[in-house]
Amino acid sequence: MNSVLCLVAIILNADTANWPGFRGPDGTGASASAKPPLSWNTSKGVFWKMSLPGPGSSSPIIYGDRVFVTCYMGTGSSLKRHLLCFDKISGKQNWTADVPAVLPEDPYSGYITEHGYASSTPVTDGNAVYLFFGKSGVLAFAMDGKKLWQTSVGTGSDIRRWGSSASPILYKNLVIVNAASESRAIVALDAKTGREVWKSEGDRLSLSFSTPALVEANGRIDLVVAMPEEVWGMNPETGKLRWTATIAATGNVCPAVVPGEGIAYVTGGFQAKGTSAIKAGGKGDVTQSNVPWTARRSCYVPTPVLNANRLFMVTEDGIAISMSSGKGEVLQEQRLSVPAIGGRGSRPFYASPVVADGHIFAVSRRAGVFVLKADDTLKQIGLNTPLDDSDFNASPAMSGGLLLLRSNTFLYALGSP
Repeated sequence: MNSVLCLVAIILNADTANWPGFRGPDGTGASASAKPPLSWNTSKGVFWKMSLPGPGSSSPIIYGDRVFVTCYMGTGSSLKRHLLCFDKISGKQNWTADVPAVLPEDPYSGYITEHGYASSTPVTDGNAVYLFFGKSGVLAFAMDGKKLWQTSVGTGSDIRRWGSSASPILYKNLVIVNAASESRAIVALDAKTGREVWKSEGDRLSLSFSTPALVEANGRIDLVVAMPEEVWGMNPETGKLRWTATIAATGNVCPAVVPGEGIAYVTGGFQAKGTSAIKAGGKGDVTQSNVPWTARRSCYVPTPVLNANRLFMVTEDGIAISMSSGKGEVLQEQRLSVPAIGGRGSRPFYASPVVADGHIFAVSRRAGVFVLKADDTLKQIGLNTPLDDSDFNASPAMSGGLLLLRSNTFLYALGSP
């Protein structure tokens, strides 16, 4: 087996007890081994609950006996971000690391009020934890909380000043970030030193808030990056462009790229929305040859979850959709019962759903966590009411029998290890 395929085997067979980055070890949002609880409330099923010093839309991550999460406090000149480490079993806070903001930041107005200044989920390889804090750069902390390095990837702003949200990913010895808002670039840094290894720029990246993904096809791995109207397939070693594809999503793209078996699934858009399947492993413009389907159904913020030849979506408006991953056909669609809300947080769903043990867990901002059957019925088997009265913007993390949720005020461990 060559080195590329060995790497894929490592990714696909990662320690299933870990949830080391946004949407789990392989970026699909699905776990083959976790068995999280289906029901809980404030008096039953909460294994532990810990107060957070500030809000955030980033997801918790899990590695071994540690849980990591980021948050922020203040705005403007008082803005400060934090990385916190908790014990997975006891919930005890092991340490916290403070990160003063590089100023000026984008003002706390418009869409930034919906997601805040700690929206990128950390990622870890077990040696260090890597963070992306926008204008404050990419940082690495040792597992004991010692700061290892900090590297700027630009201090610019997107044209709408919406701030950063894409999460870093790891490839071999590289930390790769979508720094579209800061420098209209995809940047790869050396994981040990923070040194820039490559940088790939392009105006097309403007208003891309999407987390990239690694997709294996034809004996190689492509780094797949989504942006308005286009998808790039890049060499993750060098940042060189291998292929492009035109997609229906225009305006901006927020959801992460969903990696499948040789396929990248991309959804999003504002003026025009859509979901596209793109075969990886191509060369040049592959729009005609490697885009087997495009569908009108899409998500604006939440990322779909891929499981058992199905793409499951829970849109920002609360529409649950089961879609064939092979043909893009809508197999089931239903509206979840969420109260209409206005003003800040007007979209009832911001978090991305996850799948485990045959169930979809869809976290709404204020109506609780919906539990649906992960099949074409999308049968709702439960609704767990909110554990506190703040917003729940973050996607869950899973490990064994635990489901981790974070709100703007607390981190919860539900079930049992």
